[in-house]
Amino acid sequence: MRVDKTGNPISRVKCVVNTCRYYGNGNYCTASEIEIQPPNAHDTQETDCATFSPER
Repeated sequence: MRVDKTGNPISRVKCVVNTCRYYGNGNYCTASEIEIQPPNAHDTQETDCATFSPER
């Protein structure tokens, strides 16, 4: 999933994946939107941030 990177972090979303293109200082996500998958997940280990894109 490709989304725009913004200068305004999503204030209610904490992200500590500092290798992601959308990571912002202070553990914020700077993606314009996020998508978490899959449907019908039963626990944390089954979930995945589909917005993740490796920092280049």
